This record gives sequence, structure tokens and C-alpha cells, in this order.
Amino acid sequence: MIFLTGATGFVGSALLTRLSDDENDLSLLVRDASSRLPINVDAVLGDLSTLSSAEDSSAKLEMTENLGSVLEGMEVVVHAAARAHIMNDESVDPLVEYRKVNRDATLALARLAAESGVSRFVFLSSIGVNGYQNTRPFNEVDAVHPHNAYSLSKYEAEQGLLEIADETGMEVVIIRPPLVYGANAPGNFGSLVKWVKKGVPLPLGSVHNLRSLVALDNLVDFIALCADREKSPKAANEIFLISDGADVSTSELLRKVALSQGVKSRLLPVPVGLMKMAAKLLGKGAVADRLFGNLQVDSSKACDVLGWQPVVTMDDALERMFSVEG
Repeated sequence: MIFLTGATGFVGSALLTRLSDDENDLSLLVRDASSRLPINVDAVLGDLSTLSSAEDSSAKLEMTENLGSVLEGMEVVVHAAARAHIMNDESVDPLVEYRKVNRDATLALARLAAESGVSRFVFLSSIGVNGYQNTRPFNEVDAVHPHNAYSLSKYEAEQGLLEIADETGMEVVIIRPPLVYGANAPGNFGSLVKWVKKGVPLPLGSVHNLRSLVALDNLVDFIALCADREKSPKAANEIFLISDGADVSTSELLRKVALSQGVKSRLLPVPVGLMKMAAKLLGKGAVADRLFGNLQVDSSKACDVLGWQPVVTMDDALERMFSVEG
């Protein structure tokens, strides 16, 4: 029995399909009663952030009771819900808002799960916990350098989860993926893909960085493995960094996107230094770092400890991605 959060999101919806296809007994937490869900899953209606309220309101009490009753029958919780992809955040204090959902609500859910007898809690974190760029691939034992409010809230959640595991005996599995790509991907990747498909010239022909990415199919496959305690007993209380296993530059990625679409890539060889300077002047320095910098991950631990291997290559994943998007 698996309890899944975030089932209507980019990763969560793909994970829901995979877990359903594997004939798992599933229950979900969803915010919208109109969400389209498989007919063979039960859904709890509510907003996870209610659990992070500082006040003991009737809504918080009701949410706690509803979740507690459902979690009593669960073996595994897969927590994919998060506050993320806020491109133009207008919050007065973004860190406070990220902490409410990504840290406080996560830890409240985990404590409920432990009290209800759940055996394993699988948490989808972020490579941002390690940092936003590097000169050598990150691994699980590297010092952490969360670089923004989102990644800091994820790191704080990780620390709290490991404490709960130590206190209660509930297993915790933490997964830190890099950029996830797939059909209808959100964020900067989705925007770049749209521009490439339209044939818009992009000044990225001279970008020769190295970045690790993970296809949605590969991430979902790894999460599904960690959600199966019989197949992944060694995952208990471990942190994993995963990727496709083949790093590419931003320009190479966009050429692959164009090739998979049967369109000509139009990448202009503008000097990277000039673009970085322009980006900083426009207040887009963080975006430039992601486009031009290196961010590689070493996913050998997942392969060595759990015997996991990516199920699709980047080229195959891009082809599938665009066949789905049409």
C-alpha cells in the first residue's frame, strides 16, 4: 500500500501512472476534487500546507485526523508534493512560504506516517541542496550548499526526516534529482524547448558546459524502485543522486531537441562572458548560471547499492517526450 502526494504535478502524475500500471494499492492526497485520477485509487481531499499551520484550527485537526486514518493502512509514503517553479515569486518572504510547505508540512506528514506505522517515507528533494554549479560531479557525501529559498527548505526537510527516522525507526529515502525533463516540463527547460520548436534563434551556440539531467521516465523508475521495500531494502535511510548518466552542454541539449523535432537548430555563437554580463544587468544572473555553468552529478551510488540503471537514453526520452506533446 502506497500513499502518494503531488499526484497531479509534473513528476507526481507520471509517478501515479507508473505505480498504477504496477498494480500497487494506492491512496492519494489531492487539493482539487475535480482532478482526473485512475478509477482504482482512493483520494484524500485537502491542502498539505494545512498541516504546517501554527494554529490548532479545526481545519488542521480535520486534516490530521483524515490523513492519520488513511496512513494507518499504508506501508510506504512517496512525497512528491512541493512548492516549486515560482518564476516570479511575489511573496513578502519567499523562504517563509517555502518552509511552510517543503519543510514544515513535510515533517508533519512524516510524523503522522511514523505514528501510523508506515514503514518507509520516500522524499523527492533537489540537487539544489548540493549547490547550483560545480567543477566536479556532486555525490552524496559532499558538503551541502543550498543556494536559494527552495533548496534550503528542501535541505531542512531532509535533516528533519533523518531525525524522525532515527527517533521512530521509520525508513527514510531521500532522492536529489537534477533538472527533470519530459513532456510539458515546467520552468526554463520548457521555455527553451518551445523556442527551439518555433525556430527562434538562441544566443547559446558557444555554451560548452556540462550538465546532468534526468528524464522523467528515469526518475519515475527510480522512485518506484525505492517505493518497493522488497526490491530496495538497502535504500533505507540513504540519500541518492540520480541522472541519465550522460552529461551534455546546454547547446548540445538544444541541438538534440531540434533533431528530435526534425527542425534546424538556430544557435548563435555569442560569447558566454558577454551574455553573463547582460544577464546580471537584467537581474537574471541566476538564470545565466543555470544555462552556462556546470552542474554534474555522480549517480553511481544508486547503481552500485540498488542495481538501478536508467531505463531510457536522453535521445529516446526526447523522442518520447515530443511524441506525447504532439
